[in-house]
Amino acid sequence: MRANKGLAGLIAGDTTISKVDVTTNSLWYRGYDINELCAKTSFLEVAYLLLHEDLPTSSQLKEFETFERANRNIPKSMYDAFKNMPHYAHPMDLLKIGVSMLGSFDEENSLGTNTHEQNLRKAMLLLSKMPTVVANSYRISKGLEPVEPDSDLSYSENFLSMISGEKTNDPLSVKTLDNSLILYAEHGYNASTFSARVTAATLSDLYNAVSSAIGTLKGPLHGGANEQVMYMLQEIETPERAREYTMKKIENKEKIMGFGHRLYRTGDSRTEVIKKLGQQLAEQKGITKWHEISSIMEETMIAEKKIYPNLDFPAATAYYLLGIPIELYTPIFAASRITGWAAHILEQHDDNRLIRPGCEYVGPTARKVKALEQRV
Repeated sequence: MRANKGLAGLIAGDTTISKVDVTTNSLWYRGYDINELCAKTSFLEVAYLLLHEDLPTSSQLKEFETFERANRNIPKSMYDAFKNMPHYAHPMDLLKIGVSMLGSFDEENSLGTNTHEQNLRKAMLLLSKMPTVVANSYRISKGLEPVEPDSDLSYSENFLSMISGEKTNDPLSVKTLDNSLILYAEHGYNASTFSARVTAATLSDLYNAVSSAIGTLKGPLHGGANEQVMYMLQEIETPERAREYTMKKIENKEKIMGFGHRLYRTGDSRTEVIKKLGQQLAEQKGITKWHEISSIMEETMIAEKKIYPNLDFPAATAYYLLGIPIELYTPIFAASRITGWAAHILEQHDDNRLIRPGCEYVGPTARKVKALEQRV
């Protein structure tokens, strides 16, 4: 049986982790609606849900948070490695290197066991250390000193503080990042998750499967889109230019980053939460032009093409207002998606079969080899 190009419409497997309901434009994690999770839980509660199949009790959450806070630090020799990387190295490449190094430093990982319990332990270690790797690999690349994680702060408070170098205690800023991490955490068999499952299916370890996913997420048609959205908004610069810019792109049949989705045809269910939080941030900081530009572009795209924004579109503005460097948008996406990736790696290892599709050869046939001097 031949699949469509890009495997569009192909069901590649069963999962209990998440469901994208295209009929209602809704997203569900383990049976819970994504918008209700944003309203009533924290990112770490959702991480627990994805890894353990249900929301935690108060005692389970306390144990989970205690482990996470106690394991945020990374080996100091990793900082030396980051200092030896070229200053122009992309943060996603630094993150991928960081994850590979963490796998090497994990002595139990060298034993080569992929049991459910071992994979949970590895997933929790990565979840705990990802903000430290993301923030400090970037800081070092910019000639700044690394900032040690603060175990007195929540996951999102600590993440923001490490990026900025200053303690962040603004509730709206923390809630915005935390909700964005929930929204980015999991999304079915997307490209990076499928990449992770393909790697895991060879019985490679969780660290290597995550490294595969990070390399996939770097691409601008996947995770890198949120960075491109902000660069685009900066290019437009003023609300007065937004409609003209959008119409020109439409007329030239050029792709506009942050719009459209392979699954959602009438709107991405994840956008409204972060859009509202971004608008509140804009009003709080008195910087409304990015929201105004975005609103004009959204109205124009829907009116002219009936194409709706995806999560990357409002997230780009929200992250910019949080003071997050544009180059870190995708690494933060990865720090969130580690929970979804790990859940899928667990699911793959628990019921494994090598993923090895066929392909149709369409090249030339029955060619004769000419002697070297006869080839022109």
